[in-house]
Amino acid sequence: LEQCRSLGEVLILALNTDASVRRYKGPSRPLISEDLRAEVACGLAAVDAVTFFDEDTPRELIGEVLPDVLIKGADWSHFIAGREEVEAAGGKVLAVALEPGYSTTNIVETILSQHRAA
Repeated sequence: LEQCRSLGEVLILALNTDASVRRYKGPSRPLISEDLRAEVACGLAAVDAVTFFDEDTPRELIGEVLPDVLIKGADWSHFIAGREEVEAAGGKVLAVALEPGYSTTNIVETILSQHRAA
């Protein structure tokens, strides 16, 4: 997020609602509620604002905000929702490398594999 913040003047972080995470990742997710995720994100110096989207992608939200720079994690570089809208308005779309070790999915897999090994 610090890298993303350095690429623009304001960082607005769009988070999936709990319902959209559940639809995408299954009934056992999210592990952390949207309210708590937003509270943690708002506490980061790099983040200026947090908003939510309940749709499958944030395309509609991005089309309303029309940021000058749209940034997505490189794990989604094959599909960045809102790309067309941002580029049509003259903005840039970037994919940034993820920080290793911070993926919830990988953390869950590590915990489960260590539990099975015990």
